[in-house]
Amino acid sequence: MLQFDISTNDSKEKIRIVGVGGGGGNAVNRMIHAGIVGVEYIAVNTDSQALNKSEAESKLQIGEKLTRGLGAGANPEIGEKAAEESVEDIKNTLDGTDMIFITAGMGGGTGTGAAPVVARIAKELGILTVGIVTKPFFFEGPQKMKKAEKGIDELKKSVDTLIVIPNDRILEICSKDTKMEDAFEMANEVLKQGVKGITDIIKVPGLINVDFADVRTTMLDRGIAHMGTGKAKGENRALEAAKAAIHSPLLETTVKGAKAVLLNVTASKDTFTIHEFNEASKFITEAVNRDDSEIIVGTAYSDDAGDEISITVIATGFDGHPGGLESKTFNLLDEAEVVEEEILAEEEEPKEEVESLELPPWLVRTNKK
Repeated sequence: MLQFDISTNDSKEKIRIVGVGGGGGNAVNRMIHAGIVGVEYIAVNTDSQALNKSEAESKLQIGEKLTRGLGAGANPEIGEKAAEESVEDIKNTLDGTDMIFITAGMGGGTGTGAAPVVARIAKELGILTVGIVTKPFFFEGPQKMKKAEKGIDELKKSVDTLIVIPNDRILEICSKDTKMEDAFEMANEVLKQGVKGITDIIKVPGLINVDFADVRTTMLDRGIAHMGTGKAKGENRALEAAKAAIHSPLLETTVKGAKAVLLNVTASKDTFTIHEFNEASKFITEAVNRDDSEIIVGTAYSDDAGDEISITVIATGFDGHPGGLESKTFNLLDEAEVVEEEILAEEEEPKEEVESLELPPWLVRTNKK
């Protein structure tokens, strides 16, 4: 069922992005460089040196007595205890927030152990809490993956919505010449685009507005989520952008079976047509394929869009529906031979097949390097 919210968007909600641990802190710095506006940034870490390098306007050192300004030594238990030691400081830092994004790289010490504690405190304060985390690469080893899976399970208990980015998906789309730094940047780009997509929904006014109340309805107590942003130009831009938004090659999720979907289209006022809006909405509604799904749609105008159309989709409330997770997570202890066979098979595929995937423009550019 489609719902339209036609109103004046005068958003005063306070949105904060909290990077926990080294990976989360790096992600925050990249988002600051990207110029995402309308949000506040907070870096949380046990490592005082890492905090000194952070560009966030707010910095919080946790577990000062426990770690004495050092890191958690890749031990999530230390990260958790450090956060528990600093509960009051975390509460004071988060107080007054309406929506929080907690980002971390799962598998280390501080991010894995402290992020669930930060999320729990945020929920206790009544804050809409969204987790966006990465899982380690296969080559980082089975122990790190075990820690990551456990940390994700703990984080699920405290966040309203959780988006997981498996770093191994990067290997499926990048070329053999892709540098390590560029590969990690690809995962951060997904994170950045996801956060920007939601903040734009809340902050940017449009003809058909989607505001914070709609975001809260879609994401409150919803569990695993699919969140994607697609951009396209040209004759079939609406359909291509919609496809890219729901088929992100770096996520394990799809929109099929979602109970709640938020769809927002951003384009130039001078070029965007009602037929394009209908085409994109219809495609996504059919992809959800659920009769009782609540779909909230909105539009926003951007003077800088030119010929480009941008579509952000948030899908939640899968309730165990098989469409929620698109593929299983690798078990690193049992599946090593299977993964090796798949990598060898990928190397034998012609390059043209890789480039035929529905990729956002920034991924296509990276893939062609």
